Amino acid sequence: MRPTVHDIAASAGVSLATVDRVLNRRPGVRAVTREKVEAAIETLGYVRDMAAANLAKSRVYPLVFIIPTGDNPFMRGLEAEIAVAGLRSPVDRTRLSVLTVPAFDSAALVEAIDRAVSDVPAGLAVVAVDAPEVAAAIARARSAGVPVVTLVSDLAASGRDHFVGIDNIAAGRTAGSLMGRFLGGRPGPVAVLAGSMLVRDHRERLQGFTAALSQDFEPRVILDVLEGQDDPMLAEELVAICCKAHSDLAGIYSLGAGNSGLVTAISAQGRPIRVIAHELTSHTRSALKAGLIDAVLHQDAGHEVRSAIRVLKAKADGVAVIEAQERIRIDIFLKDNLPLEQAGDVREPIGRDD
Repeated sequence: MRPTVHDIAASAGVSLATVDRVLNRRPGVRAVTREKVEAAIETLGYVRDMAAANLAKSRVYPLVFIIPTGDNPFMRGLEAEIAVAGLRSPVDRTRLSVLTVPAFDSAALVEAIDRAVSDVPAGLAVVAVDAPEVAAAIARARSAGVPVVTLVSDLAASGRDHFVGIDNIAAGRTAGSLMGRFLGGRPGPVAVLAGSMLVRDHRERLQGFTAALSQDFEPRVILDVLEGQDDPMLAEELVAICCKAHSDLAGIYSLGAGNSGLVTAISAQGRPIRVIAHELTSHTRSALKAGLIDAVLHQDAGHEVRSAIRVLKAKADGVAVIEAQERIRIDIFLKDNLPLEQAGDVREPIGRDD
């Protein structure tokens, strides 16, 4: 038979109330008594059923998601998936809330993290900006006993508890491999459109892309990164200028958002340019169908939200995370394998001339 709390109490010579305080890390227990209870737990091999314990206590997990504002359709899709997950709150015993901050604004993100921690949530999920002050804010949250997962874009140096997102170096390598195959022996440089090099996911995608394209294919010029701030209008302007400056432009890798502006710019060129983008939105879907985008790399926002919730609950309970369950896959979509469009699909804001 599995040992019970009654067995622990008998072995340690304490009351059930004392065992409960130790198991739930509550104050009011002398250090020597706590050590006796912990020794009994280890000797008996007691493994706590956290799900049953939390259900019995009707525990609710308040979880806070901090994500960027703006026109980035993937982030708006992420926000929509948090709302969907919130519908399951009574079943999952969670209370989800969302704080939004300006994209790529480290000061605003720090303020939001500190504000969230002051309410003592069960956990935080943060779309991270790679900056020392953000890492320090995450470290403060963890010091306050609040588990933190980074979401979509990582910040490993912060000591966060877990990263929920795709392997962005692998995503970049995949894009580089696809681009090399699509271009074949066609000459000409390749442009890269990013949101900002301040976020790790964009830097890692670029790293993987340049590595795969340079290692596995004939040498090709990769132009300086265009930072469009995930803004469709700015992306359109930057791509149009790039196309004008490089009449032999062969390909574009869009590793961030702002793809409606990108599509507007390349559709005005009247010449074939191979394009690989990220995230399947209604706009990238239409561009795939029209042949304006050749491939889209996609991550499942719903899976990421559900994974963040599971991981934060596990961290709050002090139980192990099932790593295989939390691996976020990279989907590759061509016009030939598009999934059926869902009624709730996020629509990307269109460019000025769409």
